[in-house]
Amino acid sequence: MSKPFTPKVVTANALLEGDVVYLTADDQWSRRIEEAEVIDEAAHGDLRLLHASAQADVVVGVYLAEVAIENGQPVPTHFRETFRTKGPSNYAHGKQEHL
Repeated sequence: MSKPFTPKVVTANALLEGDVVYLTADDQWSRRIEEAEVIDEAAHGDLRLLHASAQADVVVGVYLAEVAIENGQPVPTHFRETFRTKGPSNYAHGKQEHL
């Protein structure tokens, strides 16, 4: 018996800057998880993952990350993904300047 599919977003790292990015419903890459397309079924997730993986000239390390929906927005369920949403942790720059 397979595990029930839980909501996910497609995430990767921008090839040139290295920033964490999320695939949006209109096929753009956003640095904000709030703008990510939330995927509710496995077959759609597989298609979106294939679409994202084909953009090797834009992103690297594409995968599906599990999320929960809070206040209508996706939030990471794993601590690693929470760290990734905040950017580098060694000093305040990038996204952390605005938190």
